[in-house]
Amino acid sequence: MKPSEVLKQLKELKETWRKQGFSYTIEQQAEYERLRQLRYKRVAYFRENDLVWKGLSKQVDVSK
Repeated sequence: MKPSEVLKQLKELKETWRKQGFSYTIEQQAEYERLRQLRYKRVAYFRENDLVWKGLSKQVDVSK
C-alpha cells in the first residue's frame, strides 16, 4: 500500500470517527490499528536511515 493511500484512509477513518460520536466499531478499530502500524513502520524506517531533519546541531546567532 502506498504511503499516500495510508494517509487518505486514516483521514477517512478520522472523519467517520467524528460522525459516529467519537467511537469506532470493532472492525474500524482493527483497520485503524493496522494503518497506524504501517505509518509507524514508515516513520521508523526514515529515522533509522537518517532521512529526517533533526534540527541544527548548535545554536546560531542571527543578531550579527
